[in-house]
Amino acid sequence: MGRRNRKGRNVSGILLLDKPAGITSNGALQRVKALVFAQKAGHTGSLDPIATGILPICLGEATKFSGFLLNANKSYLAECQLGVVTRSGDTEGEVVSERPVEKMSEERIRQALQQFEGEIQQIPPMHSAVKVNGQPLYKLAHQGLEIEREPRTVTIYELEFVSYDAESERMEIHVHCSKGTYVRTLVEDIGEILECGAHVTALRRTTLGPYLEQDLLTLEQLEIVRDEEGKEGLDQRLLSLDTAVDDYEAVQLDADSSYYVRQGQPVQISGAPDEGWVRIYDESNKFLGVGEIIDDGRVAPRRLVAS
Repeated sequence: MGRRNRKGRNVSGILLLDKPAGITSNGALQRVKALVFAQKAGHTGSLDPIATGILPICLGEATKFSGFLLNANKSYLAECQLGVVTRSGDTEGEVVSERPVEKMSEERIRQALQQFEGEIQQIPPMHSAVKVNGQPLYKLAHQGLEIEREPRTVTIYELEFVSYDAESERMEIHVHCSKGTYVRTLVEDIGEILECGAHVTALRRTTLGPYLEQDLLTLEQLEIVRDEEGKEGLDQRLLSLDTAVDDYEAVQLDADSSYYVRQGQPVQISGAPDEGWVRIYDESNKFLGVGEIIDDGRVAPRRLVAS
């Protein structure tokens, strides 16, 4: 029997979705995949259902580079309710404790935030995709189980006070952090320092690696583009694949070296860095993929775009 045709278009690129609240990251992915009518799609850097903001949708060949974005630093704007702790650390979970919010001030909050800047240890929340013995923690949490978790080292590059409303007892903070940081856990820990507890009521991701909030498209905007401009209009909104590895140094090959790299062979490149990963371009400046500098100084291709 012949191979079945896959449904959808063979389209490649990265679409920066402004994920709405109330749906999962996978639900948002499926909506975009259907809108663009793409054969292959994946997202990188999951957001909780209550969260909004940057969710890169990788289409076609871009899925080969989505893993690089998982290592990217991220920024969030978090709205937090003081005085209330929930089981999940956000509004999705049941309330487990309430405490009075006493003598709260901007100065006191700023002093608390300073204690979490730099490298810190975080214990992953039970309501997370972290796996223990092959089981995602959230599945255990849904069974009412709580198990011991190993702390992880994460980096908080910036933790800024944005606002505090004494009447509602809600504060807003801005967080710029490394991969693996759980803002829900950070907010819970800040709440303990403030001696009242806290949970996240709204969360928006504002940056992810090279991507900025200003470049986002909503599902509604995508539907308008589809209806008014068709597939060509949607394709024009896609970012190039190499934006996913924008922090790697770029190297350009001549025609002969490009040929060998496409065959998966390492090549010597004048002016290449001494170590690390690089973005590889051919003689016409077409993005070929990424490579790694090996011990003898040559560039070895590691992830290539299909010709």
